[in-house]
Amino acid sequence: MRLEEQSAKISRGNPIHHPHHGIGRVQSVGKCDFAGSKGASFAQLYFKREELTLILRLRDAADAVRRPITAEQAGQILYHIEHWDGRASKQWKARAAAHQEAMDRGDPFEYAEVFKALSRLEASDGLRHTDRAHLNRAGDALADELAFALGETPDRARQQISEAAAAPDSAPE
Repeated sequence: MRLEEQSAKISRGNPIHHPHHGIGRVQSVGKCDFAGSKGASFAQLYFKREELTLILRLRDAADAVRRPITAEQAGQILYHIEHWDGRASKQWKARAAAHQEAMDRGDPFEYAEVFKALSRLEASDGLRHTDRAHLNRAGDALADELAFALGETPDRARQQISEAAAAPDSAPE
């Protein structure tokens, strides 16, 4: 199960998701001289969690942002966390590279897999520094998305994620 391509509509006020910054909003769309381009179209995006403003060329937007998930997709992600039975690689270097690539793709189902795999590893063997960073980043990304989709607080979303990850595995997907 993966998130299907969900291009974001880039217009003022619309919510968007960026794989590195989470949920944000389009503050404005306009034209200006931008990175050597005269009169280039751009969008100004604001990410509340990081208090970050990002200016992005519109032509790059399709590759950089997507629409946030829906409440239905949030439920599917929680189900996926609960029932996914994959494991993290035992080779730390391969594991770190795979998790970084998954996080860079920005797919919340992959965030869920990174979170669950590293939660399991933490419970059994403990985590290396890079693993801890990926676990925290996956948890933050999931909490940000689920809180937005479900109208919950990030703390409540994080609790739901942790409960799903700790649930004993039952029926496979």
